[in-house]
Amino acid sequence: MSAVIKTPAEIEKMRIAGRLAADVLEMIVPHVKEGVTTQELDTICHNYIVDVQEAIPAPLNYHGFPKSICTSVNHVICHGIPNDKPLKDGDIINIDITVIKDGYHGDTSKMFYIGTPNIQGKRLSEVAQESLYLAIKMVKPGARLGDIGAAIQKYAESFKYSIVREYCGHGIGAGFHEEPQVMHYGKSGTGEVLKAGMCFTIEPMVNAGKRQCKVLKDNWTVVTKDRSLSAQWEHTLLVTDNGVEILTLRNDDEIDRVIEH
Repeated sequence: MSAVIKTPAEIEKMRIAGRLAADVLEMIVPHVKEGVTTQELDTICHNYIVDVQEAIPAPLNYHGFPKSICTSVNHVICHGIPNDKPLKDGDIINIDITVIKDGYHGDTSKMFYIGTPNIQGKRLSEVAQESLYLAIKMVKPGARLGDIGAAIQKYAESFKYSIVREYCGHGIGAGFHEEPQVMHYGKSGTGEVLKAGMCFTIEPMVNAGKRQCKVLKDNWTVVTKDRSLSAQWEHTLLVTDNGVEILTLRNDDEIDRVIEH
């Protein structure tokens, strides 16, 4: 299976879905604070997606996932299930949003700091975001996925951090997860060649300790094996004729929506 090249009509739907996913992350900002539970955040996001955006929260019932968003706190790498445990001062949390609008998916995530940021957690989070931005700026027709993965890996490892290898970015469109798989490590000069009209996510998962992970008994929550902190940022991207368009750009992003080469 190779990547689906989107038609202009599909690209327009992807832009709308991406904007909605970004809107959810902007909407939830004032609610993400000490004492709130991730279940409360899930409820707020669910109601916003369904009632205000008139869209569908893609994670809900996806392969049996029980909630509408993923909330990954501290040493949780990804796929954290919202629960009744209150967030506490110093926590870091990734909130991952995917919405479906008119049959197309927008997928994005960002890190939040609870109260006074933990210095280690803040630095890790910043490096994870910087690695995403570095990768996005490389996206253009003719670039290879291996180049992108290698650049992310080199950057994160230069800070003595590690890259999770079991989970990756992915093509996206009418399907939640389409071809290609987008690895966040790899070898330059290898991998699929990017073409205009491809849509995919880049979502590096960066650990403060070792890269090894394990899945908890709920069959979803992925944690660092050594219980070190983990951080992740994600955007949905469109390969344009001469660069990239970030379909899930937020107001707080420090990168241009459209990058041309």
